[in-house]
Amino acid sequence: MSETKITVRNNGPLRVEGDFVIYDMEGQAFDLAGRTGISLCRCGHSENKPFCDGSHKRVGFQSEVRARRLDSPTPPAPLPA
Repeated sequence: MSETKITVRNNGPLRVEGDFVIYDMEGQAFDLAGRTGISLCRCGHSENKPFCDGSHKRVGFQSEVRARRLDSPTPPAPLPA
């Protein structure tokens, strides 16, 4: 299995490439028709959610993201005794 690569495109979608499966909330997999790369909408305006249809260009979506280090995750609260 090859590595999955996700690229945050400036002012555009999330580009997913490699070996991956996308599931809906009921656990059903989308049929990607053999695609090894897809773009996921970030702007919220796509008519084909969760996939990008280029609407970000029409609506002037702007978001530039640079790689950074995330803070360590907060440990879960202890369960009551």
